[in-house]
Amino acid sequence: MAGPEKKQIPLRLSAKLYDAIASWAEDDFRSVNGQIEYLLTECVKQRKKNGKYRPEELDKEIELDI
Repeated sequence: MAGPEKKQIPLRLSAKLYDAIASWAEDDFRSVNGQIEYLLTECVKQRKKNGKYRPEELDKEIELDI
């Protein structure tokens, strides 16, 4: 039985962020795409769980110390 259809999207990441995700993916025995899908899924689950959404925070630049 086939799983749900997956959409392909282009994604631009900084080299530092990509390297951090790739390292994490390797630790978890996943591909980089698999790790990104896992992270996004966990974020959506967390949002559904606590219902928090703060659109005013979306435009703020975040400092990634990676």
